[in-house]
Amino acid sequence: MDPVPLAGSWDVAACVLSGASRGFGRALARLLAPRLGRGSALLLLLARDAAALAELAAELRGCGSAPRVECVAADLGCEQGLQKVTTALRELLPTVPAGRLLIINNAGSLGDISKSFLDLTDPVEINSYFAFNVTSALCLTSTALQAFGKRPGSSRTVVNISSLCALKPFKNWTLYCSGKASRDMMFQVLALEEPDVRVLNYAPGPLDTDMQLLARTKTGDPEMRQYFQSLQESGQLIDCTVSAQKLVNLLEEDTFVSGTHVDFYDI
Repeated sequence: MDPVPLAGSWDVAACVLSGASRGFGRALARLLAPRLGRGSALLLLLARDAAALAELAAELRGCGSAPRVECVAADLGCEQGLQKVTTALRELLPTVPAGRLLIINNAGSLGDISKSFLDLTDPVEINSYFAFNVTSALCLTSTALQAFGKRPGSSRTVVNISSLCALKPFKNWTLYCSGKASRDMMFQVLALEEPDVRVLNYAPGPLDTDMQLLARTKTGDPEMRQYFQSLQESGQLIDCTVSAQKLVNLLEEDTFVSGTHVDFYDI
């Protein structure tokens, strides 16, 4: 049975979801689409893979209570791609009805986890990583909040898909840990500056995704590699839909402290 659209704080007018084409983002899109549940609501899907986005959009539009689904295929790590997305936000968000704006920053990458701290000497590589994983999330979020604006009868919620790595160092994961920690703090500042914006840093747990496959095969440190292998072998990896459902429940309940970091295992 399809979920029934919820009233009140879940009356979403627009949802912007990055990294939507696969894994956790794709699972989220499938859960969110029927919950928006009205033709005037906008679900804006962002990812690099145009074909995968188009396939997902077609699937979601086929739902009985589908919202208006729009896609922007762009590389958020380059200036041209980010500009394409911010232009779409400025064009689309002012046209949506009053209600809740939901921004979910899910797009992210591991970086080269075969390298140790001392191997990271190329500023081009480092700047490219942070352009995609930090800069784009800041620009996307600030542009979306401005484009939607403050409206009577409306609210705004921003979600950062975080990680345990935002709080704990992992060998060979210098870029990933630094990027996740930076994003957590960045969105804490947003919560402090804009008390009318609800902000959540959600760590979805060790998901059964391509990223986890990279973690257990490409991590340079052998102990870390074995740790990730043991998660897979002992069945401790989490299905994307299970974790996505926990996030949806958090957003529906809307009782979290703005700016807080919530882990899958805390709920």
